[in-house]
Amino acid sequence: MTPRARKKPERTPLLEVSAIDVFYGPIQALRGVSLALGEGERVALLGANGAGKTTTLRTISGLVKAAEGEVRLGGESISRLTPAQVVEQGVAQLPEGRELFMGLSVEENLRAGFWTRRHSDLSFKQQRDRVMDLFPILRERSGQQAGTLSGGEQQMLGVARALMSNPRVLIVDELSMGLAPQIVAQLFEILREVNELGTTVLIVEQFVHMALANTDRAYVLAKGEVVLEGSSADLLADPALIASYLGEADQPVEASANGKTRKPARARARKA
Repeated sequence: MTPRARKKPERTPLLEVSAIDVFYGPIQALRGVSLALGEGERVALLGANGAGKTTTLRTISGLVKAAEGEVRLGGESISRLTPAQVVEQGVAQLPEGRELFMGLSVEENLRAGFWTRRHSDLSFKQQRDRVMDLFPILRERSGQQAGTLSGGEQQMLGVARALMSNPRVLIVDELSMGLAPQIVAQLFEILREVNELGTTVLIVEQFVHMALANTDRAYVLAKGEVVLEGSSADLLADPALIASYLGEADQPVEASANGKTRKPARARARKA
């Protein structure tokens, strides 16, 4: 992927979701959901099953249209764009379940991910080589059908295909689903590298402590509303707070991936 200079979060967020309401028929799935990502941040979106996490991601990606509210990228509205246009603007998503083209090769899946960039100055070979530097195993498997890869390799291919569009924002829905812990740790390390190259990352993850240990900030959804937001370090340091909103009974992670000790919790709860 193309390196970008890292920047501190600016006054205008890179990605902003502003008071969106989403309905599925008569059922309201999201109620006034707002969140913001600064350029170069890693942000987790957490919540129990049915809280509205995937709906939020699909709304950002243009797959679901909000009845109210707006999604902006770099201060410009992307709410009315098609999913392909959202990708062209710089937002790519790895959906839950990967949704690879299982009958196509690794290389062909990567070419599909590059489709929205086919008319840019960036060549397919250049971007493929940059992405494969993050996933050396995919270079070895380039001619292999996606359906014959292991679960971990398929997830790597899913991330790699999303990165082929050279996104400003990478959205990841359930990175760890069905994978062994050591593979999950490897994938989180790759996301850290992607972020260090300048890509902002928004991640939904069922393993709450793993997500918090590998992000800067977090939002918690409950029944379609944001009920809690704060730094990931603060949330991670307060397991009781996590349990009250997410039902987490695991022991808290005491250090992040870089080994730094967590600070006392100062997360802000919102009234649901």
